[in-house]
Amino acid sequence: MSDESVSSRFGSSYVRLMRVPGSPALAFWGMAGRLPIAMRSISILILISAVTGSLGEAGAVSAVMLVTQGVTGPAVGRLADRYGQRRVLLTACPAHALAITMLLVTILARAPLWLVLVAAVATGCTAVSFGSLMLARWSTLVSGKLQQTAYALESMLEEIVFLLGPLLVALLVSAVDPAAGLVACGVFATVGFITIALHRRSEPAVGIAAKGAAKPGPEPGPEPGPGPEPVRRRPQRVIALPGVQVLMACYAGMGFLLGAIDVTMIAFAREQGAPGLGGVLLALTAAGSFTGGAVYGAMDWQLPKARLLTITTCALALGAAPLAFAPSFAVMALLAIVAGLAIAPALIAGTTLLQSLAPKESLSEAFSWLTSAGSVGIAVGTAAAGRLAGLSGFEYAAWMAVAGGVVALGLSVGGQPALRRRPVTAVASEIMG
Repeated sequence: MSDESVSSRFGSSYVRLMRVPGSPALAFWGMAGRLPIAMRSISILILISAVTGSLGEAGAVSAVMLVTQGVTGPAVGRLADRYGQRRVLLTACPAHALAITMLLVTILARAPLWLVLVAAVATGCTAVSFGSLMLARWSTLVSGKLQQTAYALESMLEEIVFLLGPLLVALLVSAVDPAAGLVACGVFATVGFITIALHRRSEPAVGIAAKGAAKPGPEPGPEPGPGPEPVRRRPQRVIALPGVQVLMACYAGMGFLLGAIDVTMIAFAREQGAPGLGGVLLALTAAGSFTGGAVYGAMDWQLPKARLLTITTCALALGAAPLAFAPSFAVMALLAIVAGLAIAPALIAGTTLLQSLAPKESLSEAFSWLTSAGSVGIAVGTAAAGRLAGLSGFEYAAWMAVAGGVVALGLSVGGQPALRRRPVTAVASEIMG
């Protein structure tokens, strides 16, 4: 009976979410617009290596693009909070299309490396943190327990994107041309930017606090209008909130774990004499994450959000530990699924908690900070685990993954007071002061 109850709850949560007007379109176009996230880097690697034969140059261009995107993401999110997502998306759309075109032209024309890097920087700057904007839109479209289901759906769509994106690039490159992957990135990004920008039902309102932060000075700057207005002093920056800082550090630890797991799978496949099977192991990890996220999002959790973060990060660290002892490909395939089960739940727990930590008018920026922290963690974890795996074997990369999980767990435990603290608005600060 309990199995039937869980199964019924599992299905009904997502059915109720999809019955909300605007939800199916938001999910579909959001997934289409997010495909370039899983395609841009590999498309750059394939195209540059095909044109120049240099993997080093290809890696440098891809890294510059990713780092630039991670650094500028929070700033773009803050602009979306301040001026509205539609304006930011419709402005970024032609700019990003132009940047990708410039990147394509410079690569195909074998331009000097510095010029290709300039195009990569432009591409990264205009590549909006799409997932962050989508999370803010879901928080506007639905409320209550449906928000957790929506965040779980986003996590599952992310896993699907990272499964389909590389496969789509491989198909386009082999069937059409090495440049086809990057062209497809531009097309998907353009379609996603425009369709989501025009999805008015889910567009977050531009908050009063954000408007009040237009100028850094102490000027009150009252706006004309009937009746007295609320105090409009500068709101506290999202990045200055202790809970957000702790959560960002947790996400960096989780990202470190994810990057190290990727390296572990690839290194293990190589040591087994079947490097091509590394992609299969990564796909199995994503499948485990998809399953864990689907179940987690459908459950009606009664525990505090901060405690759920601790539980999921603990599961994340424990799930990575057995990877170091895999004796064969069959065992590693099973362990890859097990390790993936806690990934999406931990990320969902973090995004759900952030929604209660950050002011509603700053959610786009807040989610962007979280995404950037995770991206930096992935980059560092990939580099550190890659070096260790090259020197000593896949087992050391797996232990690096465990270390990232332990860091995230420690931060989630030690940061409980900050993670349980509710955001204080500018008006509340004035009243309390």
